[in-house]
Amino acid sequence: MVEQVGEGVPDEETAVLHAVSSAVLSVTRHLSVREVLQVIVRSAQRLLDARYAALGVPDAEGAFAEFVAEGVTDEQWQAIGPTPRQHGMLGAMLREGAPVRLRDIRRDPRFEWWPRAHPVLKDFIGVPIRDGENVLGIIFVSNKRKPGGFTDADEELLTLFAAHAAIALTNARLYERGRELAMVEERTRMAHELHDAVAQKLFSLRLTAQAAEALIATRPEAAAAELWQVQRLAGEALSELRAVIVELRPADLDRHGLAETLRKHVRLLDRVHPPAVTFEGPEPADHPPPEPPEVEVAVLRVAQEALHNALRHAGGTTVAVRLARGDGRLVLEVSDDGTGFDAGAIPARGLGLASMKDRAQAVGGDVRVTSAPGAGTTVRMEVPS
Repeated sequence: MVEQVGEGVPDEETAVLHAVSSAVLSVTRHLSVREVLQVIVRSAQRLLDARYAALGVPDAEGAFAEFVAEGVTDEQWQAIGPTPRQHGMLGAMLREGAPVRLRDIRRDPRFEWWPRAHPVLKDFIGVPIRDGENVLGIIFVSNKRKPGGFTDADEELLTLFAAHAAIALTNARLYERGRELAMVEERTRMAHELHDAVAQKLFSLRLTAQAAEALIATRPEAAAAELWQVQRLAGEALSELRAVIVELRPADLDRHGLAETLRKHVRLLDRVHPPAVTFEGPEPADHPPPEPPEVEVAVLRVAQEALHNALRHAGGTTVAVRLARGDGRLVLEVSDDGTGFDAGAIPARGLGLASMKDRAQAVGGDVRVTSAPGAGTTVRMEVPS
């Protein structure tokens, strides 16, 4: 009887390769270093069928810059205490840079001690995560769920996965470094713009105020004219200052990403305005991939402008914000059930529409406003994702 290729249940080796492939793809979908570390550890725990898994990235001070684990609850972490130092088995693995597989880690002479609340580890595999000769970190799993401990095949599997994890971790670091450089360049540009646009206005404002002071006793009418000029210059300086501040990338985008920043902003508006303001978008647990910094800023600013218009002018009872990805596009919608208006009759710069369109076009997107008297308003922004 001839067995046909592809029929029946895949053999164990094929199943393992599928599992590794799935884990690697899961890791490479994430771009922040912290997310990559967490997914690596979670994937290693699942691949090796281990109760515990952890990954440490060393620093130059004898400790770990990052240390993430699976199988330990938040309460256990609090009881365990600070992040471990580079001692015992962890320190030995960093120094030796070679895989370690043990039937019982407690019997190895390199083992020292654990904090009192630390879970008891027994069978153990640890391997370095390498970039050439450089050890980026160490990953280990412990307490295999299936009796008998870890095997040679398990060690080979974790070593293979660690090699792929090194690539993902290096890419994540390069990506974050690129974002940091982009932010520094943007803030430097804004600082120059702030100086050029606002500082000169303030200098003129001071000179005009001094002229008014000199004229007030002898020529009050001329002094009044100068004071009117002071008021005008102050207004222009304030407008330009606001424009520059609006261009600065909010810190929340760096800490939380676009979806969570919008969610927090909507929650605040919902508390302080009569209409119900809601948000629909990716949850933090979904790990939505970040957009380029300039895209995130543009989408956030358009959302803020549209929300401002809806809450100030629409006169409705609800405002809904939706953020979604699909077909290679990032879509933002801000809709209200207010009075609406004739969208074809608004002035060229009415409701900040020109500003919103400029922001969208600067990142390769577009903004459309749909409205009619009595039918509410929807602002829709689409950008390539």
